[in-house]
Amino acid sequence: MAAVEDIVIAGAGLAGLATALGLYRKGMRSLVLESSPTLRASGFAFTTWTNAFRALDALGVGDKIREHHLLYERMVTFSAATGEAAAKVSLKMQGKSGPHEIRCVKRDFLLQTLENELPKDTIRYSSKIVAIEEDGNVTVLHLADGSTMKTKVLIGCDGVNSVVAKWLGLPKPILSGRSATRGLAEYPAGHGFGPEILQFIGQGFRSGVLPCSDTSVYWNYTWYPSPADGDAEESVAKMRSFVLAKLRGAKIPAGALDVIERSEMSEVVSSPLRFRSPLALVRGSISRGGVCVAGDALHPMTPELGQGGCAALEDGVVLAQCLGDAFAAGHEGVAAALGRYAEARRWRSVQLITAAYVVGFIQQSNNVVVKFLRDTFLSPLLAKTLVAMADYDCGTL
Repeated sequence: MAAVEDIVIAGAGLAGLATALGLYRKGMRSLVLESSPTLRASGFAFTTWTNAFRALDALGVGDKIREHHLLYERMVTFSAATGEAAAKVSLKMQGKSGPHEIRCVKRDFLLQTLENELPKDTIRYSSKIVAIEEDGNVTVLHLADGSTMKTKVLIGCDGVNSVVAKWLGLPKPILSGRSATRGLAEYPAGHGFGPEILQFIGQGFRSGVLPCSDTSVYWNYTWYPSPADGDAEESVAKMRSFVLAKLRGAKIPAGALDVIERSEMSEVVSSPLRFRSPLALVRGSISRGGVCVAGDALHPMTPELGQGGCAALEDGVVLAQCLGDAFAAGHEGVAAALGRYAEARRWRSVQLITAAYVVGFIQQSNNVVVKFLRDTFLSPLLAKTLVAMADYDCGTL
């Protein structure tokens, strides 16, 4: 006989664990089904903006993250063509709801912190959903091992290739034409970088160097792949050499090159950048009945704003708010509660996806007019756009 759950969350990534912890803080149990045998921390680290820390504070773990990660004071954007700073933006500024706070957080540390706050039986590993069907007021889940499970609420936090999003009828994410690679370098004796985000844009690429702590530095590199790249995708070593060759051909400081030379890189040497069409979110179903999506299953976006993971944390808090109110009323109105969540997140997602795509297009364009405008006028505006998109408060639990 199929097991019956009140709430099942598909995926133990940022959105899934944030949702589970938010629900737990509201006194509600959920079951998280993770397809992998352990927590997955792909991507090494991510920029955690003010809005993400408001969500982490709502979940009760903000200070645990702050203790281990540097607070940034400024963001400096350099022209890859000239090596000159095109924009310097102070991050020590006031937002609508208080001072801004930006750090680069190690993904595995955050996931482990969220997991440690949950009851021990919350996550079930090696549990992949392969099919979904409705059965009256419950949803039936078919798992890869042949078992089935019934749940009153299904929350799809199962990433870009979401089974739940497909069941809701959301179209597949679109390829942006750009790819990304990334890594993390460790400096046991200290790295010497200041508390700042360094960005290098132009010549068809965008690269960033972001200290996570006094001893670790995260880097990323996005570009437009072409046949001229040769065999760069074949191995970590070849991808590292490819990135270093591109950066050495530009005016990139030696310290930034050293980060890449000594870093650990993922065996997945690069990943195509995809995004959900904003129009698909305007027209599509984010929720239906007792089913909804969150995180990359809802709003996959290109990385220029650094808001993908931050928005996933927001999703978790808002979902817990909406479902907490519904279950407090005796399980009545769950569909309406998920509908409220969907409307709250629909326009926020559209805004972030659109802004990220536009910023990325401008930063990496080789068009002569766009390059002139970017290097002459737009770089400070683009940097301020990143800060403005983070000035958002998802509320408390």
